[in-house]
Amino acid sequence: MLAVIAFGVFRLEELRSVRNSAYLYSVIGLFVLLLLPKVVIILFHGLEDLLELGRWAWCKMAPGAAGDVTDDGRLRFLSKIGLALAAVPFAGVLYGLTRGWRNFNVAQVKVKARNLPKAFDGLRIVQISDMHLGSFNTGTDVVQHGIDLINEQRPDLILFTGDLVNNFAEEVEPWLEKLSGLRASIGKFSILGNHDYGDYSSWTSAAEKAANLEKLKAHHRTMGFRLMLDEHLPIEKDGEHFTLIGVQNWGTRFQQYGNLDKAIAGTDPNKFRLLMSHDPTHWDAQVRATGIDLMLAGHTHGAQFGITIAGHTYSPAQWIYEEWAGLYKKNDLQLYVNRGFGFLGFPGRVGMPPEITVLTLECA
Repeated sequence: MLAVIAFGVFRLEELRSVRNSAYLYSVIGLFVLLLLPKVVIILFHGLEDLLELGRWAWCKMAPGAAGDVTDDGRLRFLSKIGLALAAVPFAGVLYGLTRGWRNFNVAQVKVKARNLPKAFDGLRIVQISDMHLGSFNTGTDVVQHGIDLINEQRPDLILFTGDLVNNFAEEVEPWLEKLSGLRASIGKFSILGNHDYGDYSSWTSAAEKAANLEKLKAHHRTMGFRLMLDEHLPIEKDGEHFTLIGVQNWGTRFQQYGNLDKAIAGTDPNKFRLLMSHDPTHWDAQVRATGIDLMLAGHTHGAQFGITIAGHTYSPAQWIYEEWAGLYKKNDLQLYVNRGFGFLGFPGRVGMPPEITVLTLECA
């Protein structure tokens, strides 16, 4: 670990100029791989030591207690249990680092939608979110694999719900040609996520930061996506339409750039409305009060860690977010939270595979 860190420090300026986080995240992944099993071992070693200390104190202080406190092997069994259990997180993290981030889950979700015009009964929407392209090594084939899977779903609409990059517009440039190959019969639409604004990096001036954002917006156009910035538009088919709404990032813990009132001004609440908003906390804070039928979000990544027991998935994300992955319903209103295409920080996924969501709308 020291050698890896030293190598990173030696190449720091080069890594900064590339503006790709792949090396840093690899170091984080190696650190977690080595540290997490040790935490398990330490817990069992510590318990063993406490028990041995208690036995020694009893033998020294209790009247008539035997003076021999040599280990008879029974307590050592605790350390062996700890070693065996430590193999579980080691194997899990190793899989997450090598395969977990590559194996996409194509989630097929049927959504009964109130107010949906009959022309859109059976509409296939592919939702993708949180690509974080600056996290991928530019030599990987994973992005192309994801694009191929999306096209195989033959979507009517492709909706991207934010976080195309980690900070810098140029992170998307190695993938521009590939991403422009995404196909949808009706159209492709997108919004910005909290990472897209460049707020988590240092800039020499406000003008440089603003230029980065404008460059990113231009990349959306190059990819063939209609970037929606606090606005709405009709999606039309066979003489009928519903309203698609897109807002900038708005979250209770993160940036609040979005203006929902502006985005929905002039829309008909009696007709089906679909909202793209990156952060799922927006749903309870503002969106449900407007009566919007369906909201699509991302942001949480499902914490990139999870475990499924008896059909129920548990994740650290549920300690932070009330709605963190999957489909949620409150009264007649619905929210779907995508688990994300890429990764951030930890360069892998353990029990929480990257997700391509296929939402099939059905008339309620």
